[in-house]
Amino acid sequence: MPRTAAPTFSSPSPSSPSSPIPRVADRDRRRTSASVVLRSVLEHGPVARSTIARLTGLSPASVTDYCARFTARGLIREAAAPRQSGGVGRPHVPVDLDDSRFVVGGVHVAVPHTTVALLDLRGRVVAERELKHSGATDPYGPYGVLARAADGLAALLDEAPGSRPLGVGFAAGGWVDRDSGTVVEHPLLGWREVPVREVLGAHTGLRVHVDGHARALVNAERLFGRARGSGSVLHLFVGNVVDAAFATHDEVHHGPRSQAGAIAHLPVPGGTETCDCGRVGCLQVELSERTLCRRAREAGVVDGTNPTHVVRAAAGGNPVAARLLRERARMTGRAVGLLLDVLNPETVVVTEIGVLSREDCLGALRKAVGTRRAAAVVPTSFADSVLAVAGGSVALDVLYRDPLGASPEAI
Repeated sequence: MPRTAAPTFSSPSPSSPSSPIPRVADRDRRRTSASVVLRSVLEHGPVARSTIARLTGLSPASVTDYCARFTARGLIREAAAPRQSGGVGRPHVPVDLDDSRFVVGGVHVAVPHTTVALLDLRGRVVAERELKHSGATDPYGPYGVLARAADGLAALLDEAPGSRPLGVGFAAGGWVDRDSGTVVEHPLLGWREVPVREVLGAHTGLRVHVDGHARALVNAERLFGRARGSGSVLHLFVGNVVDAAFATHDEVHHGPRSQAGAIAHLPVPGGTETCDCGRVGCLQVELSERTLCRRAREAGVVDGTNPTHVVRAAAGGNPVAARLLRERARMTGRAVGLLLDVLNPETVVVTEIGVLSREDCLGALRKAVGTRRAAAVVPTSFADSVLAVAGGSVALDVLYRDPLGASPEAI
């Protein structure tokens, strides 16, 4: 796999009075300033440097300096030749994101398969591949799954020879510790204390960033999707795993060892399914795609375990399939209502297969939420590539939070 040499960072030597160690506050301020400048280019480009200064509150000189650094690193470019006018002085030259050069790798491990992808700097999927695995019964275990994911990324990069990878993002459900780069526990996969960052880094030679998929998708919505500009965002992911993430003022809440968002055992009003924990009506067992497919098999709708087959049957006119999807969406709406009561976010983003596929399911969800708050609930912005975006956005979030630290040196 092509590799990107990671820039090294070190504090100035304290031995010389003429080279004092920068204060932590100064480094944080520079990182924040760099972040808001690059985010402004992402959101408003092509945009003049003077407009960036006005939008961010930074001085024109600071904006010019950051733009020069980003240009040298290949992150932005001048958008067009300046237009001559009758005014005095140098004409303004707008800058825009350069999305032609760099990509990030994305890895998302779901229960039945792994998704590997390449994303550009705008969060768009450039290439994507699905790799089947056997979940908790995979004979090679988590290390084999990760090795095959690295091979899949290498194959995608080989097919995109003009693209240079900045790093790899990894996302999964369950308990994922961002700081240590570890999947602490994923019961459905049978993973415990899997050092994902270490393993994928060794296989790819690239920087690897790790997070839970609900948090990754909050960041994707914040950077590239419908939740851009929202003061607070809740994301509810409903697949085989059911979990959530919450962000306020551009910060996603992680909690101690990134355990926030574990809502699998929240009780759902009207639930009837018995959970492995011994209780009835836990959120994950009620809404799991496994439960949806089991109910569809019992009703004679499908004979497998793929939820897309239920959606396909409903699209083909099967009334039972449509009813099962609406019931699941309605139950999801009840869960959203509970979370709205607790967190009161400005925007709620839901990733759920029926809601993404059918207007009647979105309507059932919003009806369960309640008329007063229904308008705040929207489906994910990435319906066609949600798992690929989840993986890649882990790395893109790091880039946009610390562009000079996460980007390559000028080449």
